[in-house]
Amino acid sequence: MAATETASTSEIGKGAGMALAAALLGWMFDGAEMGVFSMVGQQALKDLMDGQSDAERGLWFGVITAGFLVGAATGGVVFGWLGDRIGRVRAMTLSVLVYALFTGLGGFAGSALQLGLLRFIAALGMGGEWSLGVALVMEVWPNRSRAFMAGLIGAAANVGYLMVGVVGIALSSILLHLAQWLPELGFSSATTEMLLRNDGWRIMMMLGTTPALLTFFIRIFVPESERWLHEQESGNVSNWANRDLLGVLIGAAGPMMIVYLWTVPTPTVVRVIGTIVGLLVALAGYTYPVIQYLKRLTAQQTNRADATHAWQPVFGRMLLGAGLSGVALLGTWGAAQWAPKWSKALAVGADLQTCAQWTQISSAAGAIVGTILAAMAGDWFGRRITYTWLCITAFASVVFFYLGNDAYGTKFLVSVFLVGVFSASFYGWLPLYLPELFSTNVRATGQGFSFNFGRIIAAIGALQVGNLFQFSLQVGETVYDKERLACPLMALIYIVGVGLIWLAPETKGKPLPD
Repeated sequence: MAATETASTSEIGKGAGMALAAALLGWMFDGAEMGVFSMVGQQALKDLMDGQSDAERGLWFGVITAGFLVGAATGGVVFGWLGDRIGRVRAMTLSVLVYALFTGLGGFAGSALQLGLLRFIAALGMGGEWSLGVALVMEVWPNRSRAFMAGLIGAAANVGYLMVGVVGIALSSILLHLAQWLPELGFSSATTEMLLRNDGWRIMMMLGTTPALLTFFIRIFVPESERWLHEQESGNVSNWANRDLLGVLIGAAGPMMIVYLWTVPTPTVVRVIGTIVGLLVALAGYTYPVIQYLKRLTAQQTNRADATHAWQPVFGRMLLGAGLSGVALLGTWGAAQWAPKWSKALAVGADLQTCAQWTQISSAAGAIVGTILAAMAGDWFGRRITYTWLCITAFASVVFFYLGNDAYGTKFLVSVFLVGVFSASFYGWLPLYLPELFSTNVRATGQGFSFNFGRIIAAIGALQVGNLFQFSLQVGETVYDKERLACPLMALIYIVGVGLIWLAPETKGKPLPD
């Protein structure tokens, strides 16, 4: 109880401010990390797969995106486990270091496979940083501030996403100057040409290292969560066991198998069965550490060896959280994330890369607004009714964006702004709701799984968009094909969310569980 009182009633001091500032920077650069590949992925693969077909490059784009999502899912569990085992701050320090270093190393990739592996490892840290930062901020700030903190979390990530577009425009304007400056700094002509080729995509990825490393050093000065320290003093954290992480390693094999089946010629029935098996393997492996921890904890507290069913309520909430997150993430990665590519398909007589950059900026600007409003709405109207409204408006905005635009222009940018407002609004709502589902001793792992397991669902969806690109539909004289048909179809997942949220508990007005 003492930990709860500390978190709820004490004055907001320097420590809480430092925790928030450091976490916001971390989330901002997380957003930049996610936005980099959406912006430069096509140029990167054009460079790394020179001479190969557009279809082959499109396949690898989907594979790298799916691998990134699987990496984030795995990292969310691994680093969430670390956060519950060794503390929020120390685990965050490691997660930031991982995604900082490997994001920058992506700029040195020599093949599509190397880039995919580096993106996977970077995603491990990025997935962990989200769950750890949310847990820390929600635990050190009082209950009355949770909604606003959740909005800031989502907004910070989208500031980073917007920042990528701004930096991309700035980089495009100085590429010619860099061609003169780099040799003067001692770079060889071959290195200069490599760095600047295909719109300087390598430089964009290398830039991802510096600000994230700054966040890493800031984290050194952030105090640990009092709630977690209370758990440590009580001896509960000792029930986390290193050997349980073997389950996560086995679990990661499931989604990797799914990615493989959907990217090589495979009979459809094998793909479907393999997808189901892969999801079950991932589910079993990623939840294994929590289940084993709860069994040991219950046995310790009750002096009983038969703690078989103690984990079931937490497991149920993890599944529920994963479903709610999966709806949001699949909608984003299966529909909204294709907006920059869609802008290039509609732009005529314009710089395609600049159009994509302004599309990303417009979408991110809308997302900043949407995340803050969604978190506040969750506090005003209730968690369930707000999520329902978010699903309806996100679906409508995606359909209007893809079916209502025939050319790149003002209408296009306004509608992509609305897609940003509504499809990204979930990322303000989820940091508010997911921590409320779990007690302190399993919060980082529970919400890390809940949010990041949704990325596996999104990875499967991202692969299906590529398959849907093969189909078209004619209504009258209008032909709907590629993004124009595929992305609205993927947005149907929001309708699933409308029903799913009413299976979830309403937590409006309740304190964060101890």
